[in-house]
This record gives sequence, C-alpha cells and structure tokens, in this order.
Amino acid sequence: MEAVASHPGGAPAKQLAREARLPLATTYHLLRTLAHEGYVTKLSDGLWLLGERVESLHSQGRTQAILSRIRPVLTQLRDDLGVAAYFAMHEEDEIRIVDVVDGPRTPRVDLWVGFDDAAHATAIGKCVLGQLGEHARRDYLARHPLVDLTPHTITDRERLLRTLHPGGVALDREEYAIGTGCAAVEVGDGDGKIVGALAVSCRVGRLTKVEAATHRIRATAAQITRTLTLT
Repeated sequence: MEAVASHPGGAPAKQLAREARLPLATTYHLLRTLAHEGYVTKLSDGLWLLGERVESLHSQGRTQAILSRIRPVLTQLRDDLGVAAYFAMHEEDEIRIVDVVDGPRTPRVDLWVGFDDAAHATAIGKCVLGQLGEHARRDYLARHPLVDLTPHTITDRERLLRTLHPGGVALDREEYAIGTGCAAVEVGDGDGKIVGALAVSCRVGRLTKVEAATHRIRATAAQITRTLTLT
C-alpha cells in the first residue's frame, strides 16, 4: 500500500513489485486481495491506485484523534456542571453528533428521533445553523423538514430563522423532548473551516441555572476549538 500510495497517478504491478522488493506473483496476489477489500483499485490501463477504503480509514483515524482529545474536556464540563455534554460538527453539509459524555446522574437525552430529522428542535442544531451562511442554511432546511416533535417545537421556517443568533447561546426548552432543556454555544475557528457546537442538557427546571454558567461552557468551547485547530 505504501508503494501504491507513492504513485498518485498509478503504477504497474511490475514497478510496485520492484519497489516493494517482492516477487511479481506475490505482488499480484496482494494487489488482488487489497482490491477485493477496496484498499486499491486497478485502472483500465493496468495501473494501480489507492482505493476509496483508504480515505475511509483516514476519516476514521481523524475522528478517533479528535475524540481522544476532546473527551476529557467534555467529561470535565459534565462533572463541573452536573449535565450531559454533547459535541457536534457540520460536515459534508450535515450536522452530526461527534461525541456525548453522560453518566448515571447526568443521563443523555433519549434520541428517540434521528438527529438528521431534529436539528431544528435542538440547541446544538440551532447553534450550528446560526453559523452557516444564508444559502447553506436554507439549503439544509430545504432538505430537512421541520418535524413537529413536541408542543414546543418550532415548525415555521421564518420563525426558526429569527431565533438563530450567531455568537449567542442557542436554547431548547422542551422542543425536542418534554422535560428536557439544552443550551449550546459555538465551536468554530472564525473562517468557516471548523463549524460546530458544544451543548449541555438537563431537566428543564435547571436550564436557568445552566444559562448562568454560560461562561464555563464557552471556556470549554474555546478549548475544543484550539484542539481541533491543532488536530
């Protein structure tokens, strides 16, 4: 695979065998095995290239590297405020939950509706939507109907847009689940390369107290931003 990777434009099996110092028959056997698993692909002119599976491994490795660095930060926030902590990012035009840190005394929200269908009803989803440009935001909302989840869910698009305040604290007061409140702040590098959000959830009666600790949540968001930038 290293030999194949050293030729972005592709290389024939004979050349790869020489560079890897392997018999040609062994090289063909390895290439066929790798091709079967998606790690390399053979072009019509006989040249071999890295396959799509390698990019998937790279993405998984990046995700694991991010998780290993932000998990301790989320855990500390959970312990300090007594809340479940969530981190999400905007990737490939979707808003995805990257990690959740909870505990026996700080249970996470039961994601009874998939997040792809509920970003409009969550603090973390609204926080990310507020960071997007107008075109990207309206495109996202056009692809994701505003499903009515509770009596408090905002299902009118224009009303939802008026609640989005970049740089502010996004709130969910029982919009996703009855009895649960959430608050979220931005995680971003300012130039759009990193767009994400940090959120906490709690019983709705504690939400006012959590809002008073916004400075602590923002400090954690700043730590995550620095970590992502370095990663």
